[in-house]
Amino acid sequence: MNYYHVGKIVNNHGIRGEVKVMVTTDFPEERFAQGKQLIILKDNKPIKVTVEKARMHKGMELIKFAEFDSINDVQTFRDCFLAVTEADQAELAEGEYYYHQIIGLEVVTLEGRKLGTIKEILAPGANDVWVVERPKQSDLLLPVIDDVIKKIDLDAGRVEVELLEGLE
Repeated sequence: MNYYHVGKIVNNHGIRGEVKVMVTTDFPEERFAQGKQLIILKDNKPIKVTVEKARMHKGMELIKFAEFDSINDVQTFRDCFLAVTEADQAELAEGEYYYHQIIGLEVVTLEGRKLGTIKEILAPGANDVWVVERPKQSDLLLPVIDDVIKKIDLDAGRVEVELLEGLE
């Protein structure tokens, strides 16, 4: 089964079983709502949990799981990822994609020249940046803007781009 990360447990909080989570989802209100099912990935083994309550605190989400009531129960989850299954992924609007759908796509120019494969996505500010791994060359950084990204074809496994002056 495929699991998709929505956060990482970075520490426990208090003595009543809360954990501090670094959020990696665009939908924290939905993902961490009371009653939602999540999966803790510990040593590559899934542990199903239910959100009892969650709240933001100093840039982190504090989550209490219904299954655990003390600090001793949750201490071992430090550095574990929180995930959802593919069935739990939210429907995205037209033209929006999950990172896992983009990573691995082949990048070609409008003229058909193959540039490489998207290996990573950076989110440094106003727009994402796709890191394209190129054979025998340094990585190419593509800003995800309409002037550069012309067509995304998930079925064909490719992205068509127009390289602006200075990108390559």
